[in-house]
Amino acid sequence: REYTDDQYDAELGRIDQKFTPLVKLCQEQGRAMRIGTNHGSLSDRIMNRFGDTPLGMVESALEFARIARAQGYHNFKFSMKSSNPKVMIECYRLLAARLAALGEDWNYPLHLGVTEAGEGEDGRIKSAIGIGSLLCDGIGDTIRVSLTEDSPNEIAVCRDLLAQIPLLANSSVPVPELPLSYDPFHYERRPTPEVELGLDGVRCGGSQLIRVVVTRATWEKVAPKIRPSDDVRPEAVYEDLNLLEVDPREDFTVPCDTQLVTVKDGLPLPAIAAFRLLAARLRRLGLRNPILLKDCLTLEPVPLAPNIALLRASVVIGSLLCDGIGDAILVRGEAGGGQSLRLAFNILQAAGCRSFKTDYVACPSCGRTLFNLQTVTARIKSRTAHLKGVKIAIMGCIVNGPGEMADADFGYVGGAPGKINLYVGKKAVKFNIPEGEAVERLVDLIREHGKWVEPDPVTA
Repeated sequence: REYTDDQYDAELGRIDQKFTPLVKLCQEQGRAMRIGTNHGSLSDRIMNRFGDTPLGMVESALEFARIARAQGYHNFKFSMKSSNPKVMIECYRLLAARLAALGEDWNYPLHLGVTEAGEGEDGRIKSAIGIGSLLCDGIGDTIRVSLTEDSPNEIAVCRDLLAQIPLLANSSVPVPELPLSYDPFHYERRPTPEVELGLDGVRCGGSQLIRVVVTRATWEKVAPKIRPSDDVRPEAVYEDLNLLEVDPREDFTVPCDTQLVTVKDGLPLPAIAAFRLLAARLRRLGLRNPILLKDCLTLEPVPLAPNIALLRASVVIGSLLCDGIGDAILVRGEAGGGQSLRLAFNILQAAGCRSFKTDYVACPSCGRTLFNLQTVTARIKSRTAHLKGVKIAIMGCIVNGPGEMADADFGYVGGAPGKINLYVGKKAVKFNIPEGEAVERLVDLIREHGKWVEPDPVTA
C-alpha cells in the first residue's frame, strides 16, 4: 500500500492514541520502558517509506520515542533486534548517530543483543560479533546474550564478554586519525584484486570467499585428518605466504609480488583499531591489496581458556568483517589446532561471509514458549545440520517468532500447546502439526522446496 503524507500522519495519530495510555501508566507507576523494533516485524507504513532496513527500524523506534517525550516521559531505552549481527551493528550505529544529531536531550541508553542467537559456540560467536563490536566503539549501555540454553549460562557469557572489552578497545593507546575506509552505516566489502594463495590454487580477494589461513603448527596437526569432502579445511599456511607485515601508523610501500598485507605482530595497538587503520592507510596510499586479519597481535604467554579465545577472536575478526575489511583470516588465540580452524570458519559463517553448514536462528525460552526449545533444537539439528547454506528458525511462539526469523529459509514455530506451524520464509504454510510429527514434516517441507540433500554417511 502506498501512503500519502496525510495517511501516514493519520496512522501515527492512531499509534499515539494506543500507545499514550501505556506511557502514562508507566509514569504513574514509576516504571521504565524499552522501545524496540524487530528486523522483519516493521509495519506496512514504515516498510512503504523506509523499507525493511536499518533506517526503517530506527525511524520506527523514534516514532514511539517522540510520543513518549510528548508526555514528558523519558524513562526508556532503545533496542534494535535482529538475528543478523551485520544488520544489528548497522542499526545501532545509525541510531546512535541519529540520537546525537537530535541533541543532548535525546541521549537515551541503548540495550544491545543479537536476538535469537541460538546455542553453543554459534550463539556465543554471533553475540560476541554484534555486541562486542559495538561496545568496542563505545556504543551500548546494557547487554543480553540470548542463548537457547539454561538462562544462567547467558550471564556467564555476558560477564566474560564485558571483561574483554577494555583489552580489545584500549583507548589509552594513541592511534593516528585517518578518514574511515568504510561506511559505518552500510556494509560493502572493501574492493581488492584477486590473488592466488597457494594451496590447491585457492584464490583470495576480489569476489572470492574470505579465506582461512593457519599457522604451520596448526597445519601439521590437522592435515592428516582432512578428507577431500571436508568443508572445514585450511586454505593457506601463514609461513608460506608472500606476506607484507606493516605498522599502519606509518606510510609504506608494497612490493608488486605481495599476496597479502597485514599488521605486524607486537605493535602496542588494539587489533580492531590497527586493522581499520591499515585499511585507511592503504586507501590513502591508493593501494587495494587484500588484507589478512589476525585475532590478536600478541600471543599470550599462557594459552587463553577456549571460551575467552572464542570471544576475543569473534569480537576482533567479526567486527572487521562487518566493516567490510578482510580477505583472509588467521585465528591464533585458540591453542587447539582443530578448534582454531573450526572457530575461524564459524566466525565467517556468523558474520555472514561464508556458509559451510546449516545456520540456525533459535530463541531463548520465555513464558510464552510452547515446547522445550533445547530438546527440539537438538532434534532438528540432528536431522538438518548437514544442509549447507540453509537457514532454519526455531521459535517458541507466534508472538515475536515470525518477525525475528526475518531472513530464515524455513521456520518451526509453536502455534499452540503441542502444535507447530511451519514456515517458508515469513509465510506460514503448515498449521497445527502435532509436535511429535513436526520435525519430520519440516524435513519433508525442506525436501519439497529442493533444499534437502542426504547426509554424508560418514557424518550422519
